[in-house]
Amino acid sequence: MSRYTKLFEMLKSVNQKAFIPFVTVGDPDLEMSQNIIENLIACGADALELGLPFSDPVADGPIIQAANLRALSKGVYTRQALKLISNIRSRHPQIPIGLLSYTNLVVAMGKENFFKLISDAGVDSLLLADLPFVMTDWLRSTFVQYNIAQVLIAPPNADQDLLKNIAKFSQGYTYLLGRSGVTGINVHRNEDLSQNIELLKKYNSAPIVQGFGISDTKDVKQAIAAGVDGIIVGSAIIKIIQENVTNKTKILEKTKAFASEIKLATVNI
Repeated sequence: MSRYTKLFEMLKSVNQKAFIPFVTVGDPDLEMSQNIIENLIACGADALELGLPFSDPVADGPIIQAANLRALSKGVYTRQALKLISNIRSRHPQIPIGLLSYTNLVVAMGKENFFKLISDAGVDSLLLADLPFVMTDWLRSTFVQYNIAQVLIAPPNADQDLLKNIAKFSQGYTYLLGRSGVTGINVHRNEDLSQNIELLKKYNSAPIVQGFGISDTKDVKQAIAAGVDGIIVGSAIIKIIQENVTNKTKILEKTKAFASEIKLATVNI
C-alpha cells in the first residue's frame, strides 16, 4: 500500500482533508529550506509537494518564479535539492513526498537517470507541470519501473473524455487546477469545479487535491465544500518567505502560524 493510499484512508476515517504545502527546495537557501519543511511538517502537513529549482517555471507566477531564482542563486540544483529531500525522507519515513518539476529537467538528465535519482531520494510522486496529457504516455512505463506515482493535472476546461483519461492514469492523487493561468495569490477567483469533481469521482480517480488559488481558510473551506480530498498551498507560503527573506526567525514564526491555521481548516469540516 502506497504512502498516499495510507494517508487518504486515514484522513477519511477521521473526516479530515489533506493539507499539502508546496515550497521550492533551496529557497531561500538549503539550510533554511530544510528548516521550513520541517516546520511545515510539525504544523500538520499531511504530505509535501516540493519544487525542483528551475530557471523557466512556466506554470508559475512571479512569487514562485522568484523562489526558483533565489534557490538557483544559492547553487541549489537538482542533485542538491534531492539530497535535501533524501534527508527529509530519512527523518519522516511515512509522509508522502511529491515532486513538481518540468520536462526539460527530465530530458536534460535522461529519464532513466532522473527517475533513479528521485526514487533513491524517497520521492513518492512526480508532477510535470508543463507536460500535457497527450504527451504523458512516453514516460508511463518509467513511472512504473521506478514505482513513482504519475500525478496528472485536471484543468478547469477539461472535457469529459479528458477527465476520464486523467482519472484512469493519475496516481497518488489527481491535481485539480482551481483556475486557469499560473500560480499566485488573488490572480482571479477560482472557477466552479463541481462538475469536474463529480466526473472525476464518477470515473474513480485517485483522491482529488485542489491547487492554484488556495491562499486562506476561506479558499480551503470552499474547496472542501466542492468535494475535494485535499488542498495544496504554495504561493501564500512562499510569499511569507519572500517578505521576510532577511529574517529567518520571522519566516519560521509566520509559516508556523499560517500552516497551523490552514491545517485547522481541513480538520473542522
